[in-house]
Amino acid sequence: MSDPSPRPAARDIGGLDGTAAGPALDLLPAKEVVLGEGTPVRRLLPTLGRRMVGAWAFVDHYGPDDVAATSGMQVTPHPHTGLQTVSWLLQGSVHHRDSLGSDVTFGPGQLALMTAGHGIAHSEQSPVPHPRFLHGAQLWVALPDAARDTAPAFEHHMTLPGFTSDGLTATVLMGRLGGAVSPGTAHTPIVGVDLDLAAGADVEVPLEPDFEHALLGASGGADVEGAPLAHGAMVYLGTGRRSVRIRTEAPVKLLLLGGEPFEERLVMWWNFVGRSGEEVTEYAERWNDGDARFGVVAGFSEDQRQLAPALPPVPLKARGRVR
Repeated sequence: MSDPSPRPAARDIGGLDGTAAGPALDLLPAKEVVLGEGTPVRRLLPTLGRRMVGAWAFVDHYGPDDVAATSGMQVTPHPHTGLQTVSWLLQGSVHHRDSLGSDVTFGPGQLALMTAGHGIAHSEQSPVPHPRFLHGAQLWVALPDAARDTAPAFEHHMTLPGFTSDGLTATVLMGRLGGAVSPGTAHTPIVGVDLDLAAGADVEVPLEPDFEHALLGASGGADVEGAPLAHGAMVYLGTGRRSVRIRTEAPVKLLLLGGEPFEERLVMWWNFVGRSGEEVTEYAERWNDGDARFGVVAGFSEDQRQLAPALPPVPLKARGRVR
């Protein structure tokens, strides 16, 4: 997805300054934003007080929205650098096209994973016709320095591994959990798991103690370590946990995100991740000039491209994360 703000803030992310030294239970507030031609989303990362969870640097949660009488999601071509996009649907379908020539429509339970690396452009739209409801999450993973300039790539995995236990069905999007390993390419130690819990479930989900983790209430709410987690909210769990206890009264879906705390310091502005303000400025200028670095998404006219907004009046600097 693209950041729709006309004046996007520069985010100084990464570093270990604010990583919890042990378990935490911090509720992260969501910011309501409107995407494309009117899709409302809840932005949970980056947000006030927390910029990253492992290498996860951006989390948008949307729906369920009734889009039967609308065009649904309409995000026209825009660029990315230095990150991966992880698209996860609970309801609906999305048509992805990119400057590599990828042309894929994906739905619930399928992983759409795009590695921007050196630079890519893509679009995301509800197909015509499309299902009545649209509900899902769009996530970005920051690439480490060794992989940030890699050639762009797109992966579409129709089926994903997982396991079931005591009212829990887990589907592993990225990384590994409970012996299940995602086929998605990861460039840093991370985990992303869809947790589908039956009514009345009371489970201990295993965690990697060297990771920091967070849980998103993707569909409905739950009790997490004795604290309520509402639909559309996220709770940061800190580090050092070997498991997290989750209890439910009604069927719910949660999204578990985690990873090794990300040490490198980055600048994230609009749809770019770089290592300095100068890099990000160059990316914006080259995209607006139609530079070949990002390629062309077939099926769109030049005036349908999203141009980078005006850069902030102050220099963009890379600093550490904050809590």
